[in-house]
Parts: sequence; structure tokens; C-alpha cells
Amino acid sequence: QEHLVESGGGLVQAGGSLRLSCAASGRTSSIYHMGWFRQGPGKEREFVAALNFIDGGTSYRDSVKGRFTISRDNGNTVSLQMNSLKPEDTAVYYCAATKKLWATRSNGNEYDYWGQGTQVTVSS
Repeated sequence: QEHLVESGGGLVQAGGSLRLSCAASGRTSSIYHMGWFRQGPGKEREFVAALNFIDGGTSYRDSVKGRFTISRDNGNTVSLQMNSLKPEDTAVYYCAATKKLWATRSNGNEYDYWGQGTQVTVSS
């Protein structure tokens, strides 16, 4: 059973930066993709970024392109570097992992495991 633990959330002023990390444990050799999702106040969960463990390919939602970077730090830790943060980035951020090789990475239903979430608050 895979287990995901996020860290790194907090309060930051607009224009600032935060780095989120997600550590995966368990049978991580079967993970093909990891991603980050977020859910803002009164909003539905939305895709933020994803990383393909096989070829290193990445994908992002349009509103974070050029500001956020997803990376695999070592072993089974995936990070999300968030720069030039905006108040609209305020949300609980979740990391997720899937064992589906051909997963549609922007679809949260394709993911098998989820972390507990970490709060990111951006003040104006």
C-alpha cells in the first residue's frame, strides 16, 4: 500500500515562493505518474501539474505555466516549486500517484493514491 505525505505549505505574500514536497513510500516501483492537484475555497479540485516517472515528461495547467515547476528530487520524492504566487493560488494542495501507465494525468479519477493535503495561502 503506497503512502503519500506532503509538506511545505504555508502563508506567503503575493509574488513570493513556496516549495511543496511529496514523499511516497510503499511499493513505489509500480508508480508511473505523480501529480499535484488543488482545491480552493468553494471550488472543485483542479489539476495543477504532473510528472511521468518513465520519461520525465511534465504537464501543467495553463494558469501556472512559467510559475510552477514539478520535479523528482530523489527516489520517490516529488516537489512543486511555486514562484510568483498569486492570491488565486490559495488552496489545499494534494499530491497523488497512479499505477496506470496510460493515465490521463489531468484527471484526478485516474490516480490511485492521495496525500492528506497541505494548505497554501497567498495574501494580497
